[in-house]
Amino acid sequence: MNLTKVLSLVFFAVAAFLGYLLWKGVDDVVEQEKRVALLEAATIEKLEMLRDAQLAYQASNGKYASTWDSLKTFIETGTIWIVQRTETTKLLDYGAEEINVSYDTIGSIAVMDSLFSPEKHPDFKIELLPVVPGSGGKQFEFFADKIEKTGGYKVSVFEIKDPSPINPERRVKDESGNTKALRVGSRTDASTEGNWK
Repeated sequence: MNLTKVLSLVFFAVAAFLGYLLWKGVDDVVEQEKRVALLEAATIEKLEMLRDAQLAYQASNGKYASTWDSLKTFIETGTIWIVQRTETTKLLDYGAEEINVSYDTIGSIAVMDSLFSPEKHPDFKIELLPVVPGSGGKQFEFFADKIEKTGGYKVSVFEIKDPSPINPERRVKDESGNTKALRVGSRTDASTEGNWK
């Protein structure tokens, strides 16, 4: 075998190896992005479920749950009242309308059956609801309080947040020093929206 053939084989082997490394690097990035997207979708689904539970808790108790234990107890044993609203309109003599609204409680349903029914969430396990997907068992951070707004009135607020985002872009701090971690609610505003929208 002459030197040209040996060098050709060596260069071909080196080129094949470098091509494999390039392909593997791109494939790893694509797989990591898929994994992050799946875990973020699962995290958002849990945050939406926790928001629904917080709203039901607030409707029943007049405040938001500040701990997972109090929210869990409510999910397991709480009820949601079914209220029927009836509105009647009466035309007055001088052309104006009088509207009467009445409310009638017609029953109740368990929180577990209403918000977390097998039809909505077939694989629901209450023990896993506060656990951040892909975090190795870390739980969401819970916060609830009343804050004073302009004018001196107080409003209830809550925030449920991912303490250690898997997405590197969500770990970066913004200009106010907060991370862009997935969260629902707000510590400073009466919002129940998530920051993923």
